[in-house]
Amino acid sequence: MLSIRLARNGTKKKPFYQIVVSENAQIPTSQSIEVLGYVNPKNDSPEGTKIDIERAKIWIAKGAKPSESVAELFKRHSII
Repeated sequence: MLSIRLARNGTKKKPFYQIVVSENAQIPTSQSIEVLGYVNPKNDSPEGTKIDIERAKIWIAKGAKPSESVAELFKRHSII
């Protein structure tokens, strides 16, 4: 089953997260099918979050289920 979730990147105490589509059985940092965007929790401005809305809607239509944190993010950006 496919899932849309956050994969942590960055350095110690300076994280940023990529929004990725991957198989549920794989760990989030393994090779993903597609990167849909990124989230920088340290940067609250609009430049801190970038989401490819069209691709996200396509993956949700194909049956990919967003994680809880990604679902909240999508609700804030009116994707779900």
